[in-house]
Amino acid sequence: MKIYRLGSVLLVLVIGVVCIVLGTMFIIQANSSRQEIANEIQPLKIEQVDAKYEAVKASQIALATAEEPQIQAGQAAPSAMYNYLSAQRALLGLAKSNLGVTDFVKTSGITTIIIGASLLLISGVIFIKKPV
Repeated sequence: MKIYRLGSVLLVLVIGVVCIVLGTMFIIQANSSRQEIANEIQPLKIEQVDAKYEAVKASQIALATAEEPQIQAGQAAPSAMYNYLSAQRALLGLAKSNLGVTDFVKTSGITTIIIGASLLLISGVIFIKKPV
């Protein structure tokens, strides 16, 4: 019975250490990805992405409602400004979603570290507790 107890303590201990290591790696990777996104969208700052996206979205929708009937009827082609705003909206949307993914990965890393620390604590409790 003692060997099973020791085996379960070691198993929980190893899983806890692995969780802490993986959580740390998640956080490091999320921070480097966030920095890469910040470098790619310069001169725009990360804090300005949402506001810029909403402004471009409003401008693009307003221009689309004005031009879309003529484009659908085949009487006109999309203007250069319409194409520019559409591309800018798509790229800002991608930046916005990438920032969301990095925030999710960072949160997952923190959660994984908490789980790992809890597993380490549990393994200590199992090891210290006297068998019944």
